[in-house]
Amino acid sequence: MNPAQKPLVLIVEDETDLVTLLKYNLEKESFRTAVANDGEEALLLANEQPPNIVLLDWMLPLMSGLEVCRQMRRNPKTRDTPIIMLTARGEEGDRVRGLNSGADDYITKPFSPTELVARMRAVLRRATPGITEETLSFHDVTMDLAAHRVRRNGRDVHLGPTEFRLLRHFMQHAGRVFSREQLLDIVWGHDVYVEPRTVDVHIRRLRKALNEETEVDLIRTVRSAGYSLDANSM
Repeated sequence: MNPAQKPLVLIVEDETDLVTLLKYNLEKESFRTAVANDGEEALLLANEQPPNIVLLDWMLPLMSGLEVCRQMRRNPKTRDTPIIMLTARGEEGDRVRGLNSGADDYITKPFSPTELVARMRAVLRRATPGITEETLSFHDVTMDLAAHRVRRNGRDVHLGPTEFRLLRHFMQHAGRVFSREQLLDIVWGHDVYVEPRTVDVHIRRLRKALNEETEVDLIRTVRSAGYSLDANSM
């Protein structure tokens, strides 16, 4: 696998020995790693290069892991990024607080690196079903998830971030019809208020970028139901 296509893990941890252990084990398991030693650095790095998954320590200098998690969930770039909290706090109330702040999973120190990697892969599969695939394909369209590139019939298709997320979701669930409300939840997120008609605007942009005059329109509009990716849409 090309190194650029390996999932990127942001390790947010201030214990040097643990960072070294995590980097060694994750890179051995074909992950790329980036490291932040405090919460402010974590938010900066995640905004500059959104990772595929975050390992987030609860107790950090400058800003707690809980607050980092909350701020990542408010940032459109990292809103959907899987987050696993790492902490010595094992009480049920602490686990609930961690999950309520937006974490996807919670693992208590000390932990087995093998278990951690297994939990990471499970969270990645749930959050982004295509993450274990280098490319998605449908009809004459290919999507390179790592390079963030889409091609149709050999030509590059230039998409904005929202159109890219829409197409990725459609390609992962080809043939299935999704309502505007479902697409809003999946692509924009549960906590962001967006008018349902906004979906129509981005669908039009996706169609314009994806379809040239002689090509089949792959986006099917289902009246009173929503949209789907369908090669027989015309």
